[in-house]
Amino acid sequence: MPDLVLLDLSMPGANGFSSLIQLRQHHPALPVVVVSAHEDDASVSRAYHHGAQGFVPKSADSSAIADALQSVLAGNHWFPPGFVPEPPSQQESKLAEGLAALTPQQYKVLVMFADGLLNKQIAYELGVSEATIKAHATAIFRKLDVRNRTQAVIALQSLGPVPDPSWHAAPPA
Repeated sequence: MPDLVLLDLSMPGANGFSSLIQLRQHHPALPVVVVSAHEDDASVSRAYHHGAQGFVPKSADSSAIADALQSVLAGNHWFPPGFVPEPPSQQESKLAEGLAALTPQQYKVLVMFADGLLNKQIAYELGVSEATIKAHATAIFRKLDVRNRTQAVIALQSLGPVPDPSWHAAPPA
């Protein structure tokens, strides 16, 4: 297990704040420091409320980055000087709870929905039956409190950019 995760919310394979939520849910003891070009108070607050132990702007100098990492590794939080968290919206808090409740497989299915894949394609890529994908879809809709794939994808996208679809592609033969 690594000592720390540096998470760029915009890197390929990441899915904005939903990646942070899933990471915190499945690895609660693992410290996460968000690294982002988005330095606005709202982005820093969202990282804070979704469980990041730190937030380092990409514009930070090497001294600030070192301070942040040392602080978080010592068990503290590190956010930009002067940061005061803004309260999260009730809607985002509810969505975060729903995303945290998804299993890793359900989260993969949700991201594949966002990529526009059909149930049959998702089943093939994950090596499961279409019935399993339909069961995952039902669970996703219930946990996110939505009625269909479109609403589920909109909910996912509200937490950040949709990842590069190549992250779930099979490796070359």
